[in-house]
Amino acid sequence: MPNADHNWQGDLLRDLKSTGPAGAGTPADPRPSVPPARPEPTAPGPAAHEAAQAQAPAARAWPGTPAPPPTPDSLPVIDKAMAAVARRPVRGEAVAVRAARAVRRIVSGSAAREVAALTRTAEVLQQPVTTGRQIAVTSIRGGAGKTTVTALLGTTYAHYRQDPVLLVEADPALGSLPLRLGAEALRWTTADLADIAVPQMSLLDVTGYLVQLPDNAWLLPGSQGRIGAMVDTVTYERVMVALRRYFGVTVVDCETLPAEVARVALSAAQARVIAAPATLDGVTSTYSVLQWLRALPAHVIEGTVVALSVTTPRPGIDVDAAAERLASAGARVHVLPYDRHLAAGGPLRTELLARPARLAATRLAAEVFELSQKRR
Repeated sequence: MPNADHNWQGDLLRDLKSTGPAGAGTPADPRPSVPPARPEPTAPGPAAHEAAQAQAPAARAWPGTPAPPPTPDSLPVIDKAMAAVARRPVRGEAVAVRAARAVRRIVSGSAAREVAALTRTAEVLQQPVTTGRQIAVTSIRGGAGKTTVTALLGTTYAHYRQDPVLLVEADPALGSLPLRLGAEALRWTTADLADIAVPQMSLLDVTGYLVQLPDNAWLLPGSQGRIGAMVDTVTYERVMVALRRYFGVTVVDCETLPAEVARVALSAAQARVIAAPATLDGVTSTYSVLQWLRALPAHVIEGTVVALSVTTPRPGIDVDAAAERLASAGARVHVLPYDRHLAAGGPLRTELLARPARLAATRLAAEVFELSQKRR
């Protein structure tokens, strides 16, 4: 194995030892088991950002805090000229396919079983937490679907849970998480909040710097889409330590491995998701990553789930056999079936997802959350 691989494995092992189990090196989390009061929802976009700007000075007015950074301008996620090239969102599957699926469910009597299974899954997703759960999503290379998986997990948790859910973009500049989540404009970023957040801030103070999403979810972008803006490990750790007590679940869209921030995120998270495309190259690379993780403390591979995404109607591999091969390395594997809406790459609208994709995403979110509950 190349020396670079050994170095990456050694760095991640040191990260795990320095943080302890589930980031034990961070201060004790005073977050109560009762979810905090939900702030009044406001429509995301420029109006919400203006309200956040009005709240910002009050949030920083604590003795001993550094001088506040200048308020950044609010920038659109997509400019009008670029937005004009987008087509109307499509449903995950054609009308004929949906109709045939509905008939099969009625004839086979599977509808009742699906409802029972979904009820059990919902019970898992709604379990209370005493400390915020951090879930890191990464991949071995770009284009593997990790941002899509992050968006699916975050929206699923926000739909089922009563406590606030946070999605963090810890990816280099030009990440697509804000676009996938339907954000209209961005102002404060991860680097900005690292210089602002203090322990005395309330949930309302903190959310004034975030982008509000539907269902009590919030987004902290990594940049405003400017080339050169990066998130380093010091910034990442400061933000995550400051924010974890406010949110029941935090889903982090990490850099691709073996980037340094991704290693830190993996070591501090209570559960990890590796996104992999259902291609021969994607499965082979991901299997190698799992082999590296097996050399680390046992809880790392035990708390890892592979999200195997089918990105074309007719994949070039046997997806079931590929999932079985990945599972042999010790990780859980969930297959996300092909969905036209997800494949289009635009803003995620869960009501347009095909039923198989929606159910698969819910089951994935439930298992990842359940694994995160096993790490304290």
